[in-house]
Amino acid sequence: MILLLVVLFCMLLLLGIPVAVVIGVTTIVVLFSEGIPLMVVPQRMFAGVDSFPLIAIPFFILAGDLLAKGKISERLIQFADSFLGFLRGGLWVVTVKASMFFAAISGSGAATTAAVGSTLIPELRKKGYDPPFSAALVAAGGCAGIVIPPSVPMIIYAVMAEQSAARLFMNGIIPGILIGLTLMSIALYIAYKNNYPKGTPFSAANIWRTFKGSIWGLMTPVIILGGIFSGYFTPSEAAVIAVNWALIVAVFIYRDMGWQDIFNIVIRSAVTTSVIMFIIATSSALSWVLAKWQIPNMIAGAVLSLSENTLVILLLINLIILFTGIFMETASALIILTPIFLPLVIALEVDLIHFGIIMMLGLAIGMITPPVAINLYIASIVSNISIGKISRAVVPLIGALIFVLLIVTYVPLFFDVIF
Repeated sequence: MILLLVVLFCMLLLLGIPVAVVIGVTTIVVLFSEGIPLMVVPQRMFAGVDSFPLIAIPFFILAGDLLAKGKISERLIQFADSFLGFLRGGLWVVTVKASMFFAAISGSGAATTAAVGSTLIPELRKKGYDPPFSAALVAAGGCAGIVIPPSVPMIIYAVMAEQSAARLFMNGIIPGILIGLTLMSIALYIAYKNNYPKGTPFSAANIWRTFKGSIWGLMTPVIILGGIFSGYFTPSEAAVIAVNWALIVAVFIYRDMGWQDIFNIVIRSAVTTSVIMFIIATSSALSWVLAKWQIPNMIAGAVLSLSENTLVILLLINLIILFTGIFMETASALIILTPIFLPLVIALEVDLIHFGIIMMLGLAIGMITPPVAINLYIASIVSNISIGKISRAVVPLIGALIFVLLIVTYVPLFFDVIF
């Protein structure tokens, strides 16, 4: 049965069939071959999406799309440029900082890449920065979108692992900052090595002016995360508040969005949500199949038979996550891998919040690792640079993010810190 499941799953993926359909068809074929009533499939699909915390997903997606469409991203970039642009190669540093800002209000790596790239890549090209590396840096900065809270994949993991989304959000902040600092360091090294020009001169007056212009955008993560961490509202309630706040800012404060724009954004967000929820539903049926035949426990036993050293096993898990991220979209990989790894991680007595952050980082790297690298494709479209050129330029950035992944994986163990 296991062989049938694996062969069928891989064969359908190679045919280019959408992941949600692959998962559903694989589940149906396996159940049919074992003589189990197919009524199990719709029952498990409905049970998989019948979870109140999942309501946060469509609202965070809608909030991110609303904020990306309006002028908020441009104002955040202007603010970042006012106090970081004076460095040599400062516009690259501004690119990373802007990605971190937008990650804290969008919850999506793709939205972060699109919003920052569409605004900054033309400016980087105009100032003489290396175009392929600029596009690669925008794509790598977008990886922070699923690590820095609020994060849609974190909500999915929290539901599947039965963990607190608020705790995941809180513990994504430091790894997200590490991503930003590491990317900035590489950008500055290349800029100084190639004697790139300095950017906007430092001016307290300019900082104050751009701060006032971006204050409404900067308030977004403060309201969302402040309310969650203080216990004033749940992540699901925060998602609804984020949508209302985005509408107020875009329509009544900045006045850069009409009702037709809002309608189009709602439709696009609904399509994105439906894809994610369909994947969650079909994966719930597949998870039932895996649990029935105790496949996760068998995998845990097989891995533990190779080594009982937690450090070695976590390295193996990271390699699997990175390999999966190369070929699968983030949400799909997360939904498939989580139920498989949980028994193993629990047996190792690794904190599930810590493991969730490891999953986010590993799958974030997959967003810039060809062939399935959504951030690279978005950066390519925005910059009009071929995927091949961007893929070569992104190699050192992938190495840097893997370095961050290893730090996050092992430092808590060395210092006996629980995330």
